[in-house]
Amino acid sequence: MTPTTPSPLIWREDGLPQSSLYGDVYFSSVDGLAETRAVFLAGCGLPERFAERRDFVVGELGFGSGLNIAALLGLWRGAKPEGGKLHIFSIEAHPLDRDEAARILAHWPELGEAAQVLLDHWPGRARGFHRIDLPGFDAVLDLAVMDVVEALEAWDGAADAWFLDGFSPALNPAMWREEVLAAVAARSAPGARAATFTVAGAVRRGLSAAGFEVAKRPGFGRKRERLEAWLPDARETAPRPASLAVIGGGIAGASLARAARAEGLSVTVIDDPDGVAASGNPAGLVTPALDAGGGPRAALYAQAFARAVTLYEAMPEAIVAREVLQLPQTERDPARFATVAGQDLFEPGTMAVTDAHAMAMRAALVVEPPAITAAWSGAVIRRRVARLERDGDGWRLLDGAGALIVRADRVALAGGADTNALAPDLPLAPVRGQASWTDGVSTRPTAFGGYAVPTRTGVLFGATHDRGQTAVDVRPEDHDRNLATLAKGLPDLAEQLAGRTFEGRAAVRATTADRLPLAGLRQDGVLVLTGLGSRGLCLAPLLAEHLVARMLDVPSPLPRVLSQWVEAARFDSRVPGVGV
Repeated sequence: MTPTTPSPLIWREDGLPQSSLYGDVYFSSVDGLAETRAVFLAGCGLPERFAERRDFVVGELGFGSGLNIAALLGLWRGAKPEGGKLHIFSIEAHPLDRDEAARILAHWPELGEAAQVLLDHWPGRARGFHRIDLPGFDAVLDLAVMDVVEALEAWDGAADAWFLDGFSPALNPAMWREEVLAAVAARSAPGARAATFTVAGAVRRGLSAAGFEVAKRPGFGRKRERLEAWLPDARETAPRPASLAVIGGGIAGASLARAARAEGLSVTVIDDPDGVAASGNPAGLVTPALDAGGGPRAALYAQAFARAVTLYEAMPEAIVAREVLQLPQTERDPARFATVAGQDLFEPGTMAVTDAHAMAMRAALVVEPPAITAAWSGAVIRRRVARLERDGDGWRLLDGAGALIVRADRVALAGGADTNALAPDLPLAPVRGQASWTDGVSTRPTAFGGYAVPTRTGVLFGATHDRGQTAVDVRPEDHDRNLATLAKGLPDLAEQLAGRTFEGRAAVRATTADRLPLAGLRQDGVLVLTGLGSRGLCLAPLLAEHLVARMLDVPSPLPRVLSQWVEAARFDSRVPGVGV
């Protein structure tokens, strides 16, 4: 699928929506909602099975118009257990536009808020995983826009229920291959149930071969029969941590705090009172790394960028400007920009090459990092953590004198370059960077090797990049270096700023040898999120959600192949194509 792939939906003369690819309708001509409730919800034993566990996971083959999910949300909100969270994973290789889905869902006004919340947060068309928050329903949706087998292999969840809702096996046999059904079973929890409208022999045999018990049930409407399938045994539920202590008050720590609170955890953020996080500047860029290769590295940045923008857009008070222009620096850059703009990893139209051969990143943002970290972190304890000590199943965080700062069930290290003080084995290197700013001047957000972005009152530009340095004093000579870099990219702005006195700020970023972040769980269960370099505002929100999901043993929004690229163990295991 390319960014310009048209929608597969056509409207028949009888008013039913039909797939132009498979020749099948999107819902029953009798009553699509009633069929969903009878085949999928009741077929998977819902809502009674919601009581089985606090985190209930539903998988679906064939997202379509979102009808099944809207019906599921309404049922969940009325019957969920106290503190329950619904995790939904769905797959759609040929996504519909939001307006098309709205026209379909309008057939059932009784879906009400459940349909509206889906439409208000309608996923995009970019290839990859899309995390969609569903506020008011204690639910989250991860939609995989890709081939079904690729999606099932990429997902790291284990479903308690499956809605097998691809188009008819006779018209779309690829969705019902034995390989697909085996992958469904591999991504199922013990005791999982699956339901579908078809009783085709190949489907029955495929489910049986995958380990499911299969039974025919009375069908809906014109269909005489339907299928229910189930796996033996029952899912065991491990004790769920209730509290998380996050060490680090920058964007990594704040993102972990936000993600953990979204899952119902009590969070305490602790930050060194003398620390200077890179996310303390008055303005910062939210942009992806532009990777023309189109492989996992490119996919990681594209998915993280999309998630970060979604979350920041929900905080309009923190947004300073929209759209960032990336200027070419080499003769190869225009061709590289054109390749990136054509990748289906980004939403259609969000990356565009200008007449001047620059890259217009239309979804990119300039934000106020302190506003974001303050909102997400909440109250911060300003003390230096000198030591971590096990306390039964939890942790005690101690200061240099051995005094207790806080106790928590789990701990996260997110202190940037300072992380090595508590985890010296991590392969981190410090890079000092100083930014400069002044008031009374405006600019379009632009990157050119350096960058220049608007602040609330002026312009910020920079930044220096000094490997191995850790001092955070503000240096006049570094203002001069920033101005010299600015003169190469935006000479008119540099001339306008010449002779001014600048304010500034120096910070130490944590980097890795392969310039990819570290986001994983140590063997002792400690979460690590660091090594973000200069892309923390882009990478941290998604990686934090990934880590919290891993901690709670719920589905991650990050595909498996991408999570391998950020595991600290990559430097030991030498995953092919990963690390150094």
